[in-house]
Amino acid sequence: MNRPLSEKPIIALGSWLASPSGTYVRAWEEAQLATLTTDIFGFNAVQIGVPEIDGLAASRMPHRWLADIDVPRKCKLQAVVMHDFAELPFATHSLDLVVLPHVLEFAPEPHQILREVDRVLIPEGQLIVSGFNPASLWGARQAATRLISRQFLPQSGELISVSRLKDWLKLLNMEVHPGHFGCYAPPCDTERWLQRFDFMERAGMRWWPFLGGVYIVQAIKRVKGMRLIGPAWNKKKATARQGVPATNKHINYKNEHG
Repeated sequence: MNRPLSEKPIIALGSWLASPSGTYVRAWEEAQLATLTTDIFGFNAVQIGVPEIDGLAASRMPHRWLADIDVPRKCKLQAVVMHDFAELPFATHSLDLVVLPHVLEFAPEPHQILREVDRVLIPEGQLIVSGFNPASLWGARQAATRLISRQFLPQSGELISVSRLKDWLKLLNMEVHPGHFGCYAPPCDTERWLQRFDFMERAGMRWWPFLGGVYIVQAIKRVKGMRLIGPAWNKKKATARQGVPATNKHINYKNEHG
């Protein structure tokens, strides 16, 4: 499959996540995502891109998918293959949770991706976004290494600040929770040096909490004029919703490849 140019940097991020720095980032993000997703209830959850980060491992939703431009070889979730992250193959108002790990900062049109996410989320559905913090040592090293064409992180269009991301989400009438920050150690290339700076994780959370190398932002889709009411005491048994991709691109990797 010919990959769109917009998705090629995300492919590079997958290999970077296998490095010592990437492993450090991945461990922190998966721990935070586990804490956040375990208490989000519903029926249908989707992670878009970056299969190296298992963002739905702790989710208790019965239907969970990974949407990507390729079917990953090791995937615990059902896979949905798509051509463009800005055109999600899901029905309108069909998903309870969408997880976007590092997708927006590598996309040429992050606004369009967010509009698509807003379309597929149900009212009161939730979105979780992770990204590299430009206001951090990691962001500073990325900016500095661009000058010598030897970037620390994979090539990206632009690192997105938390305040900017929150502004975008508020324009979509989403209620944004306070951000979570982590990975306060300097952006080192070896595991040995990352371990030496392990003390900065605790110090950073206490003294400079907004300067972590990575952030996670959570938002809830609010619909104007919608009013939550109490339960209708109907004795009929409720049936669970099951979101189905809008296109015929739903692939169960385990069944296809044995």
